[in-house]
Amino acid sequence: MSEIPASRPMPNEDDPGLWLGSSPLLDLADPKLRLRAQALTQLCKSERERALAVYRFVKRIPFSRPFKMRLHTAREVVQQDRADSADKAALLVALLRLAEIPARVRYLTLRSEMMRGLVDGPDSMRPVVEVFRERHWVGTDTYIFDASYTAAARTRLRAYGWERGYGMDADGDMLWDGTGSAYVGKSPPREDPMVLQDHGVFCDTLEFVSSPQYRAAHSRLGRAVQWNMLAAGMERAIRELREDPHGLGALHFSG
Repeated sequence: MSEIPASRPMPNEDDPGLWLGSSPLLDLADPKLRLRAQALTQLCKSERERALAVYRFVKRIPFSRPFKMRLHTAREVVQQDRADSADKAALLVALLRLAEIPARVRYLTLRSEMMRGLVDGPDSMRPVVEVFRERHWVGTDTYIFDASYTAAARTRLRAYGWERGYGMDADGDMLWDGTGSAYVGKSPPREDPMVLQDHGVFCDTLEFVSSPQYRAAHSRLGRAVQWNMLAAGMERAIRELREDPHGLGALHFSG
């Protein structure tokens, strides 16, 4: 497969043929990654079944926010027992492309309110994976949160009476059906009040952070250091949420 460079002219960015190639993060030529894609999809009878097979595999990886100083390749993510949104996006796009399904990442900046309960910090970046299905692009970010985390977060939101937090909306989508769009924020990006900026579509996270618009607003090292300073607190919050979704420990402590 052809290499997609980090910066390229996009006369028609919706052309699905542009979104099937490899990249430094997607590493589609890696033998073990190719074998994983084959194992996941070999019994599938349709494109939708292939899309759902790889989606379910990625979604099952526990959501986490580990300390890291560089982006991980799709092959590296397969070998991990947990992953953050950028890692999971790389793996999902790579496996979809190996299943001959065009896929890309749309990066959004979300209001800090979406991460309430996990971190009191800056506005967050959200990778929405877009998939070319039935002659049009559909998007989902439901792959980011595994089922147990999603259930715990929704339980906590109800317990606290919060509309949003822990990365999602209380009434947002939990699963993708392989055909239409599905968002944990409930609304598509253009209608979501939590979206501060739509940065457009990219091959992977490395292409996004290498883009002129990102570099004009952020230092890559500075952003990494900023989020790594918050990582330990996020990990504690994620662990506590999984162990106590009703928030009874926090209520007991506050009482």
